[in-house]
Amino acid sequence: MIYKVKMKNIFGKIIFITLVALSVGLIWGALHSNPVAMADSSAGTNIRDSAGNYWAWNDIIGWMDFHDTHTIIVGPYGLTGYASSSFGEVSLDCHTTSIGNICGTSNYQVLNDGNGNLSGWGWNDQAGWISFCGGQGTSACPGLIGYEVLANANTGIFTGWAWNDPVGWISFNCSNVPGSCGTSQYDVETTWVATSTTGYLESTTYDTGIIGGAQINSILWKGSQPAGTSVNFQFAGSNATSGPWNYTGPSGSNSYYTTGPAVPLPVDYALHNNQRYFRYKVQLVSDQAQRNTPRVDDVIVNWSP
Repeated sequence: MIYKVKMKNIFGKIIFITLVALSVGLIWGALHSNPVAMADSSAGTNIRDSAGNYWAWNDIIGWMDFHDTHTIIVGPYGLTGYASSSFGEVSLDCHTTSIGNICGTSNYQVLNDGNGNLSGWGWNDQAGWISFCGGQGTSACPGLIGYEVLANANTGIFTGWAWNDPVGWISFNCSNVPGSCGTSQYDVETTWVATSTTGYLESTTYDTGIIGGAQINSILWKGSQPAGTSVNFQFAGSNATSGPWNYTGPSGSNSYYTTGPAVPLPVDYALHNNQRYFRYKVQLVSDQAQRNTPRVDDVIVNWSP
């Protein structure tokens, strides 16, 4: 991250320009992000362990258990780990098989588009490739009508079908066949849900040089803001370089000033007034699929004595 401060007088006011160059994707590990919630005390999985909520079914293989190996993680980009079955393990990606990383020999994974629409391939040593398709009739599903497996982005409940040439359809929810849940209640469920990733950055302390305190007038930022993302700000003021720094938005500590790039936004004079020193906090929020993040290049704070 690059920090650079420039100062110049404009109509008796001083504008601070801070080159921030932030992106949620770039600061993923350094800033707060939403972790993958675990389903139970087994930290290796986020598949629920309640009765009936970790089974898939195939007429030849029978039951497939997506919980007992404690390896399966459903994430915003794909699935890792492997399920168990009477045919042996059902591997969901080449990185995390029971014998380790085999991607150098065979590169595959069940993918997630961030909204729970699964696609790609799994593998079983006896049955071979298991297609999660997701192609809706395109070349991803050769010779077949479009099909897919969906992990509901709000509830984590799987529905739909996967396909394997030797054994046929694999069902992830009894509701796939109307009326069948009355005979056999099953599905696969995860604690994963689609959610935005949030990153934060606090600025350095700025000295207005006004002993009696200055007034913050507005904020403007430059950068990019893809659809579904947001950039938000809070301010904190103090009469001492050591603070305290209590960040607030227009209606308190849980609120933020929100505006698009290059759109000046007035701030509340009553909240940010008569203090010599100030800081700002930037909150960057990705879209729910965690595919797009905003980028902040310049932050411009306008203030006056």
